[in-house]
Amino acid sequence: MSARPQNVHQARLLRLLRDEGPRSRAELGDVVRLSRSKLAVELDRLAGLGLVESAGLAASRGGRRSGIVRLSPSLRFVAFDIGATSIDVAVTDGGLEVLGHVSEPCDVRQGATVVLERALDLYAGLRDRGLVEGQVHGTGIGVPGPVSFRDGMPVAPPIMPGWDRFPVREAIGQELGCPVLVDNDVNLMALGELHSGLARSVDDFLLVKIGTGIGCGIVVDGAIYRGVSGSAGDIGHIRVADDGPMCACGNAGCLEAFFGGAALARDAAAAARSGRSPQLARLLEDHGELAAAHVAEAAAAGDAESVRLVREGGRHVGQVLAGLVSFFNPGLVVVAGGVAGLGHTLLAEIRGVVYRRSLPLATGNLPIVLSELAGAAGVIGGARLISDHVFDPA
Repeated sequence: MSARPQNVHQARLLRLLRDEGPRSRAELGDVVRLSRSKLAVELDRLAGLGLVESAGLAASRGGRRSGIVRLSPSLRFVAFDIGATSIDVAVTDGGLEVLGHVSEPCDVRQGATVVLERALDLYAGLRDRGLVEGQVHGTGIGVPGPVSFRDGMPVAPPIMPGWDRFPVREAIGQELGCPVLVDNDVNLMALGELHSGLARSVDDFLLVKIGTGIGCGIVVDGAIYRGVSGSAGDIGHIRVADDGPMCACGNAGCLEAFFGGAALARDAAAAARSGRSPQLARLLEDHGELAAAHVAEAAAAGDAESVRLVREGGRHVGQVLAGLVSFFNPGLVVVAGGVAGLGHTLLAEIRGVVYRRSLPLATGNLPIVLSELAGAAGVIGGARLISDHVFDPA
């Protein structure tokens, strides 16, 4: 089992070194407000646990030069970001720098055993490249459905047959021999943005993921808000219209049924077959099926029907988001996920609706932006989630 800090001072020092990088003892003392002797005791204990080490001397501040402290280079966190149609696996160091990251298509509907075995195979490939030489200190896992955070398992996930109450935390913990936390994939992406994305300096923000499904990570005062049962942010199942298309959850007219990845593929295929879009028809013929990326490609080439589909979807997302913005008053909204690859046409439509419909006081200084972390937000967030846990006192 991994070593853990023994008190709040040690936890603060570890998080500071993780988030800010190596620091001199003098700088650490200034921030955590410990006397030089007390700081030395805590750092010595952390060094004894194998969590920090000395790294030379800092520039002089007028007296004796202060020693530099850094996280141990042997610290390793693993992240599994399991989506509806893909798996991402990464290994990071203690500062959450991604040392290796692999991604491959995978259908979550194959069930927990098949998908988790594949995720472990991908991790083994990274380990065999020499990225993990000792123990893994912790693993963070994201899955595309509601999660009981306390129990470490998905609960009645609409698009994940065979996963209901599967003990994900226990299964992976036994395989890797380390602490494991399981959360909704959108919450992981929000943590990734908080750690190294556009939300680094924002304490209250929303991360809207538009992929196969649609979800929202809610960050309040720098921490994920999960709600009482872990289902906060499930905005894909907010009803947009009473007479809309059927959703995977069993209800009609959900936002996800109008504009998730599956909905966009459905509407694009209908446009291709009806003759409304010769460009989508060609792509359908070439590939056998359509996805959001094909709509993006056709829209970029000037296909009017594809642009209309993107704008209509953005309008539905904006409609729901406008209500959330008026209610929550965030400092930032980040749009991410596979369908977010539709880019600035989508973003412009979302912004237009939110800025028109929300209260001016809520939107006066509200940036609505596309994520800049590409596919890495989930794995960075997984490492951030488990490092927060490991860097807490036992």
